[in-house]
Amino acid sequence: QVQLVDSGGGSVQAGGSLRLSCAVYGYTYGAYCMGWFRQAPGKEREGVVALYTGGGTTDYADSVKGRFTISQDNSKTTYYLQMNSLKPEDTALYYCAAHQRTRPYCSTIAPVGNFRYWGQGTQVTVSS
Repeated sequence: QVQLVDSGGGSVQAGGSLRLSCAVYGYTYGAYCMGWFRQAPGKEREGVVALYTGGGTTDYADSVKGRFTISQDNSKTTYYLQMNSLKPEDTALYYCAAHQRTRPYCSTIAPVGNFRYWGQGTQVTVSS
């Protein structure tokens, strides 16, 4: 059984930075997709970034390109979302997510149902 634990949210002023973390438990073999999603009150959940560990380009939502970066530690047990130049519109509950479907299914615009495993969510609040 795969489990994800996300953390690192908080409150920051516009222009500031935060780094979210996601600990991944239970993977045993093969490539997988790691992603971050966010959901603001009254809005649908949207993909922020998706990374396929088997190679290929990382898919970022247009709204965060150049500001957010996904990465993985050397132990491959934790991945991160570095968020710079934060804006008030980035305020949302952020979730890490993962699945083990193949590369074409690893995308921020693919159906959210592609992601089978989810963290509990961590709140990011950006004030102006």
